[in-house]
Amino acid sequence: MSFVRPEARAAVWRVRELLVAAALGGLGLYWALTAFGVLSWLGWIIFAFSAVLFFSFLQRVWFGGAEDGPGYVEVIEGQITYYAAHTGGAVAVRELTQLIYETDGEEAAWVLRQPQLPDLYIPVSASGANELFDAFAALPGLSAERLLQALRTPKGNALVIWQRDAHLAIDTRGASKQP
Repeated sequence: MSFVRPEARAAVWRVRELLVAAALGGLGLYWALTAFGVLSWLGWIIFAFSAVLFFSFLQRVWFGGAEDGPGYVEVIEGQITYYAAHTGGAVAVRELTQLIYETDGEEAAWVLRQPQLPDLYIPVSASGANELFDAFAALPGLSAERLLQALRTPKGNALVIWQRDAHLAIDTRGASKQP
């Protein structure tokens, strides 16, 4: 018998990495302020390292939203697989040509394009969609800030976040055009 509600347990589990980084930072700060010599310097190093970890984990928490949407996302060795009742598919990250954040439909979705295959639509709220953050962050030239900005796109818009072809220009509305 558990005295912790399942919702509270799920919320703590979702931010577990933040809690570990904060605890590590607290330990480092304690050592930095109370110890002498090498342990004090080690405390400052641990504190700085935990601050970087905390910010990195915080970006992942911001990226991952509610996971109550349709389907399940799995990212294994550079391949993104989306399982759903009526749709689904797989995309190799290294073969992606375009990443789009679309808010036109009922629910916001990531649109992944690769040559000679149909587009793969992954709802933002799909279970496991938070794993997409690391896969997308590995794309050359794509920053974490750009991903997090996309999540604030107003409803009814599609935003091209990243594309492999450097010769295509992207206008401010996100639609691609030839220069």
